Amino acid sequence: MSKILACVDTSPYADSVCELAAWAAKKLFSTVEILHVIQRKSAVQERRDLTGAIGLGVKSELLEELTRLEESQGKLAIEAGRAILDTAANQLRAAGVSDVTTTHRHGDIVETVLEREKDCDLLIMGNRGASADFAIAHLGSKIERVVRASQKPIFIAPRDVSDIKKVVLAYDGSPCANRALDLFTSSPLFEDLELHAVFAGADNKKNREVLDKIRERIEGAGRLLSTGLLSGSPETVIADYLDKHQNSALVMGAYGHTPLRNLIVGSTTTSLIRTVSRPILLVR
Repeated sequence: MSKILACVDTSPYADSVCELAAWAAKKLFSTVEILHVIQRKSAVQERRDLTGAIGLGVKSELLEELTRLEESQGKLAIEAGRAILDTAANQLRAAGVSDVTTTHRHGDIVETVLEREKDCDLLIMGNRGASADFAIAHLGSKIERVVRASQKPIFIAPRDVSDIKKVVLAYDGSPCANRALDLFTSSPLFEDLELHAVFAGADNKKNREVLDKIRERIEGAGRLLSTGLLSGSPETVIADYLDKHQNSALVMGAYGHTPLRNLIVGSTTTSLIRTVSRPILLVR
């Protein structure tokens, strides 16, 4: 039996992560592990250590008070984490997923996710983390680090998850896009969905042949496929295509170029995650 790792935190995306996990679990007949990670934070660091400017006696008292405060915050974080996990588990069970486990960890989020994903087949995370309201137009840095390092397909959940009826493959011919195509054509996730494939590029014979080969592959498996050759910036035209096709999810290869190149010219993957308000399945 397959297993899904669903990562939840205090962000507004926890509900949509659970909704997407429930949808995928029923499609894959999968178990779900819900993961919540408490990051270690220092109360002294958060409040800036200004104790060097005061007397030794007062400094000692202040450090003791900050230590007590840090311990108190740690206990509150643990209780909040348990409540988050219980709520998520109840949400999944109410949605019809019976085999649900919870994992509560302290430590680095990225390292913990990569450790826990080893025995999972699919990872699900929210579009942004707990600071989402302060960075509404930015992809969470830790999420991007997980996507770059993970070896498993990752579903990125938007703020709201509607009933998924269509799936759109964004194809560019890269190795990771070919792996996304393999998943697109074989995964039970998409068995009863309306299939679309789009290619962002010039309307010429070469690009039309690319889409024709994908159509032949899909139709050879007894499915129908709608295709679109989209002229313009991939970030813009793919997002527009999805806007015109409600109740859809996007499947695409992730970060096909080196981090250095992405730093210089930008990343299509990151841009699409920022602009597309649909579930996105990323394949490395």
